[in-house]
Amino acid sequence: MPKTSSRIDPRDTLLLFVDLQAGIFELSQTISVDRLKKGVLGLAKLATIFGMPAVVSGVAGEDGAAPRMIPQLADGLGEYVVHQRTVADSLRNGAIAAAVKATRRRTLLISGVSSEVAVQLAALTAADLGYRVFVAVDACGGMSERTEQAAIQRIIHTGGATVSVMTLAGELAGDFHTAPAQAAIGILYDMAKA
Repeated sequence: MPKTSSRIDPRDTLLLFVDLQAGIFELSQTISVDRLKKGVLGLAKLATIFGMPAVVSGVAGEDGAAPRMIPQLADGLGEYVVHQRTVADSLRNGAIAAAVKATRRRTLLISGVSSEVAVQLAALTAADLGYRVFVAVDACGGMSERTEQAAIQRIIHTGGATVSVMTLAGELAGDFHTAPAQAAIGILYDMAKA
């Protein structure tokens, strides 16, 4: 079972954003859409500030159109590629698994909707592959409190852990005298005011 009690090192961490797109994002019932947007934006900004690569995954819409991701991803990450998949588990898609592996990082932070499917399945596969897995709970949305808690418990049972964007910002900040730390503390305060 991967060790999850130590700190998150941004030099060994990548982010996986799953299904943060129109038609899915707004289905969240366990966190308000506004709070979820703030969490995703904060997490994306932290990725940029601390040089953590991000992989973005989505599925075709009901009409077959390419996924339209929420603007908070671009606001925080800048330009990015959307890896479109046809399976529920992002890490069972060859291109996405290859993109994750190519980073050579072993700690995976996951954000997405829904916690019960897209987030949980990626977390379970990542744990099976030996990654340290963290779910950013305030950057994820579930369909019900009961089913989201079941998903989180299953992830924890396999060695994963949860973290909040606010906690992550404080953890990564380090010395408050540096510019990255000041930016991270700004995200911490933004999350506290949400």
